[in-house]
Amino acid sequence: MGVSRNRLSTETSPYLLQHADNPVDWYPWGDEAFDTARQQDLPIFLSVGYSACHWCHVMAHESFENESIAAIMNRHFVNIKVDREERPDVDEIYMNAVQLMTQQGGWPMSVFLMPDGKPFYGGTYFPPESRYGRSGFGQVLESVAAAYHDKRENVEKSGQRMIEGLERLSRISAQGDELDDGLVPRAAIKLSQNVDTRFGGFGTQPKFPNATNLTVLLDHFVATGDTDTLNCVTLTLDKMATGGIYDQLGGGFHRYSVDSRWLVPHFEKMLYDNALLATLYCRAFAVTGRSLYERVAVETLDYVLREMTSAKGGFFSTQDADSEGEEGKFFVWSPEEIAAVVGDEDAQIVCAYFDVTENGNFEGRNILNIPEDAESVAHSLGMETSRLEQTVERCRVALREAREHRVAPGRDDKIQVNWNGLMISGLTWGARVLGHTRFSDAACEAATFVLGNMRQDDGRLWHSHMAGCGRFNAYHDDYACFVNGLIDLYQATGDDHWIDEAGTLTEVMVDQFLDEKAGGFFYTGKDHESLIVRSKNPYDNATPSGNAVAAVALLRFATLKGETSLGTHAEDTVRLYLPFLKEMPAGFGQMLTAADFIVRGPTELVLAGNDGDADLKTLESAAWRTGIPNLIVTHAGPDGDGRHPTAAGRGMVDGKATAYVCRSRACSSPVHDAEALSALLRQ
Repeated sequence: MGVSRNRLSTETSPYLLQHADNPVDWYPWGDEAFDTARQQDLPIFLSVGYSACHWCHVMAHESFENESIAAIMNRHFVNIKVDREERPDVDEIYMNAVQLMTQQGGWPMSVFLMPDGKPFYGGTYFPPESRYGRSGFGQVLESVAAAYHDKRENVEKSGQRMIEGLERLSRISAQGDELDDGLVPRAAIKLSQNVDTRFGGFGTQPKFPNATNLTVLLDHFVATGDTDTLNCVTLTLDKMATGGIYDQLGGGFHRYSVDSRWLVPHFEKMLYDNALLATLYCRAFAVTGRSLYERVAVETLDYVLREMTSAKGGFFSTQDADSEGEEGKFFVWSPEEIAAVVGDEDAQIVCAYFDVTENGNFEGRNILNIPEDAESVAHSLGMETSRLEQTVERCRVALREAREHRVAPGRDDKIQVNWNGLMISGLTWGARVLGHTRFSDAACEAATFVLGNMRQDDGRLWHSHMAGCGRFNAYHDDYACFVNGLIDLYQATGDDHWIDEAGTLTEVMVDQFLDEKAGGFFYTGKDHESLIVRSKNPYDNATPSGNAVAAVALLRFATLKGETSLGTHAEDTVRLYLPFLKEMPAGFGQMLTAADFIVRGPTELVLAGNDGDADLKTLESAAWRTGIPNLIVTHAGPDGDGRHPTAAGRGMVDGKATAYVCRSRACSSPVHDAEALSALLRQ
């Protein structure tokens, strides 16, 4: 017999609360669950997911709401439910275990543990009955329970092998390899060889945006002029921007595409994807000047400000894939629905432009996408391109407003430091490259929220904020992403407050997470609860590797403040993983960005002038619009700010806003003209 309301009912996580009425006797992660498993000699079933995950909802409906399956779970297991966004430490360890077992991963993650936490069997989604080449979940439960009791020795050996494998992942030591000038170019060429030459993106299907690897290719073009790598980037960005993975009405990107064409997405929207992609589109606009990239960046950032921002300034985590029990229902259209909003005449134009047909492209309805350019569609309709564009834009607004009357997908209102850090960075790129101060204003508000509401009395951060309070000591990538965001805020605003806060939190990060023996950073702090391993992950996954983001942030901070020890920590981190960068660059895009900073060094720009000076702003905008990588801007004030070593003594000349370009510890003559500055930076 199921339970009426389980232990998750007192949690604050929206994902855990979604399961509070399951007949499964769920426990949250904690001592109670493990103590119960030991006392009753039962294996643990660990289920990890997140609130916006479509397949998590599917498994919940099929299995966790199923009375007969729940009865098996309650009889044979202690069942733990974890929100991966609250406990990324738990998620990372056991996802590594599942990948070691099955060579694949994803969510929902389903892992079977010994009472001491050792994993011995696992997978991802299991159907309730055998199908799709997967064993039915009820059958899996019965088999695992029988093995645990009847073949205990084999189960324990499997668990021990998993522990040894996980420990090997965390015990990597430097091999003595040295960075060389050819590392990043070779990696960029290797990455470009895996790009789909028809639709862009890496590999076939499903397709993920993979912003960090695209950034490597973009930076390689800027550094070398290799147009092949630029074409890989522009093809991908064009196809994503015109595909169904992009919300053509409301802006913002869905999680990933299930096909190779970027047409049919899983419809959840993640804060981190939109942060990373907004940054990439801003940078690609700076490099190419393509108006499409500017529009997508603005629409994506505006989507976040409109739909993913709390009243106090922090950014929410996710928007669900499902509404009214159907995936994508909020986002799809029929021709009749469009005509009801814009009228029959305009509907003919809109349907032609957005590829809307009676048969549909998704379960009988239509995901809006743009398979042909405006000129081609206008020609086929026998009309001027300008008229088509005006009609489409007017109808886009009307359709978005009409869509607001639909039942919206659920939103996970957790505020996480790491993802807020990524979005702060994205917004500052919108301000720097696109010139919209509303984006830098929003970034300042978010940073103020985190510092004011998610910092503990001892100066350490909470990882997440929900229901008015912070929870869980922050993890390494929280510090890395937020410090990097604060540095970006300083770059965008010139306000020393942000770089000072970055310095304070950098000290905490180094103290809590640095591996002083081998280099790199552990994922959890030195006084964190004891887990089966203390992991140290260098790979980019859904978000960039915390080790790699930390390396970039430390290099940038060291450049600004002249603190060489921090640069040394960054270089040690990159060297630790050099063999992986050489052999498997696809998993190390962010670390390659750090390696590029070390090898080629930064380009430092000192800007001297009075706050609010229009000429100073013109120089600054010109600099960011060059798109060059590793640009570090120091705001010197009118007289040369001694707080920043490169800026010391470099002030205004002849009472004019002045720029100095510094490379390899040598600085240019003063520059006053924006065009001359751009040319100098591109040299």
